[in-house]
Amino acid sequence: MPWYSSPSATIVYNSKRIITSPITHNKYDKKDKLKYPTLKKASKPERAGFSSKKLRRIDRLIKQEIKNGFPGAALVVIKDGKIVKNTAYGFAKKYDGHRLLKNPQKMKVDTMFDLASNTKMYAVNFALQHLVSKGRIDLNQTISHYYSSFRDNPTDKIKGKDSIRIIDLLNHTAGFSSSVHYYNPVRAAELYSQDRNTTLEMVLKTPLQYEPGTSQIYSDIDYILLGFIIEKITGQPLDKYVETHIYKPLGLKSTKFNPLKYGHKEKDFAATELIGNTRDGVISFPNIRTHTLQGEVHDENSFYSMDGVSGHAGLFSTTGDLAVLLQVMLNNGGYGKVKLFDKETIDLFVKPSDMNPTYGLGWRINANESMEWMFSEHANKNVIGHTGWTGTITVIDRDNQLAIALLTNKKHSPVINPQIDSNRFQGDTNEISQYGKIIKAVYEAMII
Repeated sequence: MPWYSSPSATIVYNSKRIITSPITHNKYDKKDKLKYPTLKKASKPERAGFSSKKLRRIDRLIKQEIKNGFPGAALVVIKDGKIVKNTAYGFAKKYDGHRLLKNPQKMKVDTMFDLASNTKMYAVNFALQHLVSKGRIDLNQTISHYYSSFRDNPTDKIKGKDSIRIIDLLNHTAGFSSSVHYYNPVRAAELYSQDRNTTLEMVLKTPLQYEPGTSQIYSDIDYILLGFIIEKITGQPLDKYVETHIYKPLGLKSTKFNPLKYGHKEKDFAATELIGNTRDGVISFPNIRTHTLQGEVHDENSFYSMDGVSGHAGLFSTTGDLAVLLQVMLNNGGYGKVKLFDKETIDLFVKPSDMNPTYGLGWRINANESMEWMFSEHANKNVIGHTGWTGTITVIDRDNQLAIALLTNKKHSPVINPQIDSNRFQGDTNEISQYGKIIKAVYEAMII
């Protein structure tokens, strides 16, 4: 009997019960020869099926964006277990407030980025995929099973909390709005909280916006709840769980929540908003930051209401560390002698939703033309990935054993017109911020 033999895990998806392969664990018996591919640098791009000449075209594209005022970026491309490209461009920090620095801080390949919503994938989804593979979680379980206070209030206009399951949160069909500004008493009203324990209470009390299962709205609330559920199941804070069971076993040194608390310095990071969370002075709420953000999570709910550790935002990483996490997905769940989850679990999580095929369980899918802005027209319909508000995208092409991470600090730029649209920064107007142009260039650099 192989070392990993154990009872099979039962998973429920779209009301269908699925029996997965035997549960697997992280430990390997000395006799076990199973070893997943680990990344090695390609001696030259052609050895991994890429054209050096065409890859230089990507360099020119991004450098032109830097000349046009874009702050900075880092790009890593892996193919067939080889690092084809890992390049930094522009500046990690070029502003202090609105003042342009005389000597801007250059971007490096080991610069750490605020991943924003890519946290959802490389913290929560990786944790859930790990827990599902170990048989420790049933995706069809209701939220009220874990939190009895998660129930309808008499004054709620929309009812149905008792039926909401983990899988509904992953599908973004649970009934929640896209977000609640828990950190702002004016916006959140009775749901206001800048204390993590209180925030859990407020999230559980948050009313539904629509009847569960009748629509699909991408929601940070879904992933805030998923993060709390992981903590409930494992008995560990989310950051400690992923550090212990995912990042440390993989040898990752720069993938962390609240990294400034663990020895990293501000200079290690790509800066984001210029004047804290004020959107160049038009927004105010208690304890708002007004300094240029560098090494602190930008997301307001994560920073003020969740102490920097949340399922929807808060994770920092580098292109090098992300390359390993991307390779785990290409390897069907493992890296070296570490097995995190199995292929069947990945297949489950990337299965297109019946309601909208561009959604899997958390993962976004290149299912139709509506996703070309992100994945480009060259990616096939099975390609998956995610984006982050700060300017990050990850792309995973399992069919071609190709993965891409483009990390930018596009929000490290002035707000164009704070009074009209406080969320539109100058960096948002550059072509690189649409992602697809760079992803397209990567595909076109492959030798066919």
